[in-house]
Amino acid sequence: MEKRQLGASGLSVSALGFGCMGLSFGLGSPVTESDGIALIRAAAERGVTFFDTAEVYGPFTNEVLVGKALAPLREQVVIASKFGFGGAQPSPASGLDSRPEHIRAACEGSLKRLGVEVIDLYYQHRVDPNVPIEDVAGTVKELIAEGKVKHFGLSEASPAIIRRAHAVQPVAALQSEYSLWWREPEAEIIPTLEELGIGFVPFSPLGKGFLTGAITADTSFVASDFRNTVPRFSAENRAANQARVDKLGEIASGRDATPAQIALAWLLAEKPWIVPIPGTSKLHRLEENLGAAELVLSAGESAQIADALAAIEVQGDRYPPAMASLVNR
Repeated sequence: MEKRQLGASGLSVSALGFGCMGLSFGLGSPVTESDGIALIRAAAERGVTFFDTAEVYGPFTNEVLVGKALAPLREQVVIASKFGFGGAQPSPASGLDSRPEHIRAACEGSLKRLGVEVIDLYYQHRVDPNVPIEDVAGTVKELIAEGKVKHFGLSEASPAIIRRAHAVQPVAALQSEYSLWWREPEAEIIPTLEELGIGFVPFSPLGKGFLTGAITADTSFVASDFRNTVPRFSAENRAANQARVDKLGEIASGRDATPAQIALAWLLAEKPWIVPIPGTSKLHRLEENLGAAELVLSAGESAQIADALAAIEVQGDRYPPAMASLVNR
């Protein structure tokens, strides 16, 4: 698979990464350890070198799974993890905590669970309004100097926060939601990243599964699936948003591709330093997603796709209020 550089950091990764969260957390019942290991290794066998996890996924269990799966491949892959939630069992409900001492404790825990000596890319999961970002960046800078972290990242941060952090410790990548279903980063985030030489790692590049066309107004999510709490995923809003997926399907059929492949190829065509991290628990979906790396869209095609879908208004907020409050803009 094509490799991409995450901005000016020198961090080289596969054009498509693998978001591991859903194997353990957030999207229904966790997969078995053996199935999770098999899928992660299948991604690596197909050219994926960039794997994303976080201490909060589980909590903790996803890092353990990723560490076991990638142990035989450690020198061939880039592992990204995240810190920033508090509590003995960190979760959004437990609140944010990016105090320097907490970052250090979280890092030690992640290193142990992943079974590695260094974390390749270490993100602040969400901006903590109670801790100056300079203190956060400074702490990660120290961890880099100590050989425990290679690169610093942020997630869902505003341009102002990105600039302040970058002035203390260069930010290799920003991870935020971006897709044909959520294009807010185009206004200020992407220009800031381009100016500063920072890579962009879109999460939920398939709209939490909706852009695949596999989810309809009649779909039922299991009780543990966080999409039950997302306004955009109410049955009423799914029915209203189906028109956008239908349009994507029309475009895909014209390119002998699937809606998911068009959605991912569109992101790849936006900037050469954008690396989406779609996730799945199914091998056939993994193979489908990776097929997007072979689908090259021209600038004209990319613009036409964006315009066609933008003409259909999206219904429903992307987060419930409690989660939306954690996004720094």
